[in-house]
Amino acid sequence: GRPRPLPIEGSEFDIQCDAVITTIGQVPNVEALGKNLGLALSRWGTLEADSLTLETDLPGVFAGGDCVTGPDVVVQAMGAGRKAAISIHRYLNGLDLRADRQLEGPFEATFEIDVTGEPVKRRVPMPEIGLARRHSFDEIHTGYTEEQAVEEACRCLNCAICSDCHLCSEVCEPKAIDYTMQDEVLDLNVGTIVLATGFKTFEPERIPQYGYGKYPNVYTSLEVERLVNASGPTSGELVLRDGGTPGAVGIIHCVGSRDHNTNAYCSKVCCMYSLKLAHLIKERTGAEVYNFYIDMRSAGKGYEEFYDRLLEEGNHFIRGRVADVTDWAMTDDEAGKLVIRAEDTLIGVVRRIPVDMVVLAVGMEPQSDSEDVRRLFNISCSNDGWFLERHPKLAPVSTFTDGVFLAGACQAPKDIPDSVAQAGAAASEALALMDHGFVELEPNIAYITEEDCSGCKTCIPLCPYTAISLDAAGGKALINEALCKGCGTCVAACPSGSARQQLFSDEQIFAEIEGVLSYV
Repeated sequence: GRPRPLPIEGSEFDIQCDAVITTIGQVPNVEALGKNLGLALSRWGTLEADSLTLETDLPGVFAGGDCVTGPDVVVQAMGAGRKAAISIHRYLNGLDLRADRQLEGPFEATFEIDVTGEPVKRRVPMPEIGLARRHSFDEIHTGYTEEQAVEEACRCLNCAICSDCHLCSEVCEPKAIDYTMQDEVLDLNVGTIVLATGFKTFEPERIPQYGYGKYPNVYTSLEVERLVNASGPTSGELVLRDGGTPGAVGIIHCVGSRDHNTNAYCSKVCCMYSLKLAHLIKERTGAEVYNFYIDMRSAGKGYEEFYDRLLEEGNHFIRGRVADVTDWAMTDDEAGKLVIRAEDTLIGVVRRIPVDMVVLAVGMEPQSDSEDVRRLFNISCSNDGWFLERHPKLAPVSTFTDGVFLAGACQAPKDIPDSVAQAGAAASEALALMDHGFVELEPNIAYITEEDCSGCKTCIPLCPYTAISLDAAGGKALINEALCKGCGTCVAACPSGSARQQLFSDEQIFAEIEGVLSYV
């Protein structure tokens, strides 16, 4: 049924014009291969190849891409290259070329991949106008409907399979993608370690009354941060789940912070990034923005000035903790909206604010594996789970383990400038220690008198610095002087008195007591 136009003799005519656009087609040049190798050609002048294995009629010769299908899209040629590579690998290793390859495509139906269980679907065909287009210059493709676009997007997002096309490595300017790299485990001897394991954000599902996961237009601050970013899924446009633009937005501060039911501490960054989001939302949409806060903590250079700027922009600030977020409407103004119910402590009333979008300013929490990391590096944690520094003022980046330093939000909630400053301090401490070349030991470390040690192991589990081990050969306790901090725990607990401490021997203590009593 393919039309083959034939010229009508005497029907030629001339057209006066200013420009000529010549549209040329594509024809594969397979003459050399076809004639010299004797490969079979189709009636269209392309190479004949098996649709599943891409093997030609000449064993060991495979063909794919435009020289087989004719002009086609790049993705199809890439898929053919991958399929041909599998066939060549099997051919060279004497394997069956066709076994278990039905899921490689092209797909005429829906298959279930046995690895992920996700369906592999054909592309949603693009709607076209009818054959009457040959009498007009109307656009052939009319575009997807909303339902077709969603179906096609789901098909793409659920494929979950990388085709190993390597295009990402070619376009990456820093050359950060290396397909030749293999997994490897490295054993490194280092003199210093900087821990910068960061934090995790509070999971808002733990406060169900705020409606996250229940109402589609309740977002976390990080999700809104992604939306207003120019490289985000909406190219910086703030939209609701249904594609509309919000007319009123409520930002709830201190979600997961300053709350004895979750975390009693302040996450430090929530106030200022909430103000930033309020400014961006106001700028992008012109919406009424309501900030529900407990106390506005804007300490730092330029932060209070930024707060004053938002007041001048017309943002609303309601002082009081939010009780809940609901879609239950009491008035016509609340119909079809989310209602934030909160106490306004400045005027002493409970307010109901209808909004289109709710933003939860989630706080910071320690990483879930912080306890394992603490044990691994023999450091301490605070009651909240943050890594503990040696001294909050005199040694803010050092730990109780020499050579292990802290940087960033693994030590406590902090913003980016503080993290950068602490990282520089930790790097300086590490460099100073490496440049020094040796570690000064505590003068009051413990030691073991071997002749008195019975090898009872009482001291080993008690040592908070894991500085004591048992000599496998002699069965006596051994103290690692580099780890010992002279706390005296082992000395006090040793039943045989073999564990002793420099500067605090019995003779020295008795001498000090006698010296004190001699003045009486």
